Formats: sequence, C-alpha cells, structure tokens
Amino acid sequence: MAGLYEDKFIEELRRGAQSLVSEWGLSEHADVSLLTVSENATFRADAAGQAPVILRVHRPGYHTRREIESELAWIEALRADRVVDIPAPLVCRSGGHIAGFDADGAGRDVVAFAFMPGVEPAHGEGLVAGFRQLGAINARLHGHARSWQAPEWFERKVWNFDTTVGALPHWGDWRAAIGLTAEGRALLEETTTVLRDVLAEYGTGRDRFGLIHADLRLANLLVDETGHIGVIDFDDCGFGWFMYDFAAAVSFFEEDPALPAWQAAWLEGYRTVAPVNAAEEAMLPTFVMLRRLLLTAWLASHAETPTAQELGVGYTDGTLRLAKAYLAR
Repeated sequence: MAGLYEDKFIEELRRGAQSLVSEWGLSEHADVSLLTVSENATFRADAAGQAPVILRVHRPGYHTRREIESELAWIEALRADRVVDIPAPLVCRSGGHIAGFDADGAGRDVVAFAFMPGVEPAHGEGLVAGFRQLGAINARLHGHARSWQAPEWFERKVWNFDTTVGALPHWGDWRAAIGLTAEGRALLEETTTVLRDVLAEYGTGRDRFGLIHADLRLANLLVDETGHIGVIDFDDCGFGWFMYDFAAAVSFFEEDPALPAWQAAWLEGYRTVAPVNAAEEAMLPTFVMLRRLLLTAWLASHAETPTAQELGVGYTDGTLRLAKAYLAR
C-alpha cells in the first residue's frame, strides 16, 4: 500500500494503538490487528477472556476533539433512546473517550467501541430487502435528529454544496480526480453548476436539512445471523440534507442496474416510519450525483487507500457517464 497508509506506517499506528489498550481495560498483551483503512485506520484488539474492542485511530487534521466527542454524544443519545443498534463508545480509564499517541510527528486521537458481531451486507439480489430496512433506519435517525437537544458545545461538519463539491470541500477538489481529462472537467463543471442551482432552490430548511449519518453505506452496516442490521461508523456524521442519506447508502454502486429497485425499497421502508414528500423524492437523483462527485474527489485525495487503488480511473469514467445522464434529465 502506497501513500500515507503504507504498510510500515500502518504498523506504527498498530503499535501506537496497542500501547493504549489498557485505557479500555484490556491486557497489555492484547493482539491488535488491522480491520480497515479509509479516512482513519481501524483495528481490532483481542485479549484472552475479554470481549474484543474496536480501536479507531483518527487521521490528523480532519476532526477536532470537540467534533469527535460530539459524534460520540449523538451515538450515546441514540443508544439511550433505543433508536438503532450501535456499538457503545468506551470510556477511557483516565476519563473521557479519547486517548492518543504520536506518529510521524503528529498526534493521533484514538477512540474505542464495543465489538458488534455481524458482517457487511453482500452486494447482490438480496439487497432490496436490506434497503427497505435501511430506509426505516434512516427515518428513525432523522426523527431523532429533529427532536434531540444537542449539548451547547456540539460541533460537527456541515455537508452542503460548498463543503462537498464547492469552494470549501472537506474531501478535496473533484478537479484533481484520477485520470480526469479537459473534456471531462468541462462536463463536470457544467454538472457542478446545475447541482449548485438545484440545491440552492431546494434549500436548507429545518424540515429537510439537519444532523445525518452521511455515510450509511454497506461497509458501515453489520448484519447478524438473524438478519438484524446494526449501524457503525458515525465518523462523517454532520449537518446535511436528510435525503442525502440515500445517496450515501448507494456509495460506489451508483451505476448498478438495481439502483431504482433499491431506491423504491428505501423509500418504502422510510415511509413506514415517516413521510417523504414529492419534492424530497424528486431530489434523490441530485443527491446521488452530488455524492458521486464528492466520492470522486475523495478517491483523489485519499489515493493511498485500498478503495482508491481498486477503483482508480474507472470510477472517474463512471462519474462522467452519470453526469451526462444527469444533465440529460
């Protein structure tokens, strides 16, 4: 693996995480192994006779400690209100939720979660039923966000036009997309202009814009042996359009022929909990296009991740196909 998360550096992060396991009551001899690399590096710690613990080592410069504590505060509130099944954030022996170590000259914040059994849903025909469940889960999350009184210090990122594909992007400039040509850039410039105008007209009223998971895709779901779905990884939660959560759900599968069926199932599930009006439903293709362009930028700015290396220029080419179809609407 090349770039920031090259193998040597992952090992340094693993050792750093290992040095902190006692903060969460694990034996210092716990076995710490890599689970995944994305925005952060996530490890699993196993010690004889103790339940496994998940350790998330944060990428520096992305979230402040207040933002991290805010994420965990929402998770704790969702768990207390039994909205969805989420792994419990674990409190450090020294107090608070965040421990840390230094790596490569930068401080690394580390948080821990209780282990939740289950596997990522498999991509295939069986996903229609899963999307129906996911729609209901999203609706419950949105309902909680609308009614929850967050602490005064609560602070999470905003996911609007400017911070996704506009002038202040959290995940980098889409113009740096892998393999993007001048012709492709012109097409995406036109697409971005249309997105800006459509989103401005839709607006950010309280009925359609609020606290969302923002990354509730297959990789962040765990299905147990009974078919029950648990939700993980609120690392990108922030303030965005509620219907954007459907676009997040189809991340990296935006060209799949099954997408219309997934959308219908998601809406069906959502409507078992809360209404979706015609204006909200009509915005779903716009949010899918917005998310696709955002992910295209993310792949370029996170080129060291396995996802970026696997998808590469092919994902950019797919973004161009989707942009042509979107503009043709």
